[in-house]
Amino acid sequence: MIPSQQYRFLRQSLRDGRSIKHDSSRWAKLHLDPWLLCFLVLNAVLGLMVVYSATAEDSGMVLRQATSFGVGFIVMLICAQIPPKVYQSMSPYLYGLGLLLLMLVLVIGEKRMGAKRWISLPGIGSMQPSEFMKFAMPLMMAWYFARKPFPPKFLQIVGALILLMIPFVLVALQPDLNIGLIIPGIFVLFLSGMSWRLIAGALTAFAIAAPVLWMFFLQEYQKKRVLTLFDPESDALGAGWNIIQSKIAIGSGGLTGKGYTEGTQSHLGYLPEHHTDFIMSTYAEEFGFIGVFLLFSLFTAIIVRCLMIGLNSFHNFGRLYAGATGLTFFFFVFLNSGMVSGILPVTGDPLPLMSYGGTAVIAMLAGMGIVMSIHTHR
Repeated sequence: MIPSQQYRFLRQSLRDGRSIKHDSSRWAKLHLDPWLLCFLVLNAVLGLMVVYSATAEDSGMVLRQATSFGVGFIVMLICAQIPPKVYQSMSPYLYGLGLLLLMLVLVIGEKRMGAKRWISLPGIGSMQPSEFMKFAMPLMMAWYFARKPFPPKFLQIVGALILLMIPFVLVALQPDLNIGLIIPGIFVLFLSGMSWRLIAGALTAFAIAAPVLWMFFLQEYQKKRVLTLFDPESDALGAGWNIIQSKIAIGSGGLTGKGYTEGTQSHLGYLPEHHTDFIMSTYAEEFGFIGVFLLFSLFTAIIVRCLMIGLNSFHNFGRLYAGATGLTFFFFVFLNSGMVSGILPVTGDPLPLMSYGGTAVIAMLAGMGIVMSIHTHR
């Protein structure tokens, strides 16, 4: 009998800490990965610098963002102390809490820019439950596939898609077709060994269903974003304004940039959302091509480190979660960078650990804490 893929995987993986050299270093005792921590701290410092410039040197906003980073790193440290088996057992409950928060948004959520996406918490401020769901979704999907044979069978994939679609529908009712909500789960599904035939079939089905989605599901402002992508000048003072000004900001940065706090598109008010969605444009204008290259190198280091931790994990849950976290980080970097450079529609997704906003920062760092836990708990 030919051994299953799951059997081969387990035979080649480290189990129960055997064959692992005992690491008694201070980092191991703190359950932190020094390389990943160093990359994240550098990213946080750079993010605070750009927020300071993009907000016209508003120390109040910088302090709030620094507080979010402080809370995020504390949460990351706490998450790193908890063994992966605990996360594996808690995953369904975290997923259920995320669904409860999404349903709560529909009842008591604050309406901003035409959608209910935020909940106000007394003494804390506003939070976006969809960001928490981005944290809970890959945990749930990794839990779902952890004890199943690889590659997953068709019915198992259907069950996973149901788990993905429930929160997606709840977010769509806000209304907000946030594709970033289900991307972490899709990456877990991909890493579980989903057949390429099924992937090709899913892409074909999506292409066939695209006209229906366009006609009945997309909001008018979302359709305008897609149409503006192909011809921003058709509505240069309306929907195309953001893309046009973003391109001007990126192009005017040249090789070395205009200098820190010397950007004109953001400081003179031409570039909307210059400290949130379009913070990459602000950064590119001030630091130029060299600065963007160094930033992307830092992003690449974070992604590669997450993937390496996933590959070195000795259990399926850790491999799936760490790998999906790295790929999710890459996806949001790619999505935001494509948006500000005019090759993807404007989606409103922030640049990881750079854009202003506390919920996204804390959720991302909490996920990195779980990745460190997977690396240090043998």
